[in-house]
Amino acid sequence: MVGADEALKDLVQHGELAAFLRARREAADTVSFGLQPGPRRRTPGLRREELAQLAGISVTWYTWLEQSRDISVSRQVVDSLARVLRLPPGDRAHLFTLAGLALPAEHRGPVEIDGTLRRLVHTLDPHPACVISLWWDLLAWNQAYAALIGGLEQRPPAERNSLWLTFTEDRSRRLFLDWTEETRPLLGQLRAHLARHPDDPRGPELVEALQAASPRFSELWQDQDVRQFESARKRFQHPSLGRIDLDYVKLATADDDRQYLLAFLPADAASAAKLPGLIVAA
Repeated sequence: MVGADEALKDLVQHGELAAFLRARREAADTVSFGLQPGPRRRTPGLRREELAQLAGISVTWYTWLEQSRDISVSRQVVDSLARVLRLPPGDRAHLFTLAGLALPAEHRGPVEIDGTLRRLVHTLDPHPACVISLWWDLLAWNQAYAALIGGLEQRPPAERNSLWLTFTEDRSRRLFLDWTEETRPLLGQLRAHLARHPDDPRGPELVEALQAASPRFSELWQDQDVRQFESARKRFQHPSLGRIDLDYVKLATADDDRQYLLAFLPADAASAAKLPGLIVAA
């Protein structure tokens, strides 16, 4: 049964790849390729032969692709087809997915917070909320989160980072009731992110800075722990409000997979009653 399911999945995938290539080939602007329309050009867009020649692949092999044949496709060929067809980023990513290939790493500019997302963060007051990058850089936060963590505005931008604050701030050690249990999952996720994003210089820079600034980080980093994110409960001992227990979730943003929304909700009635006090403290 498993083999039949896999065969059906492959059949659907090959069919989708063939249909997608055919549609984009027929939608290509022949004039931009120096090919003038005429009575002998009966079909719209590029012919199979023309696309194959421009992409540097054999006509027979490309024809098999559009016939949904069970053949493997290399990254080089897919990249060439995407380039010739001048696919926008979304279509290019879809083509790689249909071919069963991971999208090659590409340089992207700095993370920018969408205005609507920033408004959402502030709307969540008095529930603490923030937006973080892949490397736990704090990109936006509301009053409740600022009052819970403390000292964010006084920090230079490079130090507005959850990992940095956790390992270099005495206040963080007093804030978390289970400091060691809080830090180990963060380090495990950091190591996993480094493996997934080897071309992003921010990750290695952060690790190097933390190793220089925190002996405890250096010690725990040697454990080679790797973890995935799991929603959990954090237990805080706030300097003025006392014990606050919060459950939190991490939500990815659809328009940029390098930023996440963290939202904290009270775990019990006593904690819920204290949250408005965070706004007063702010």
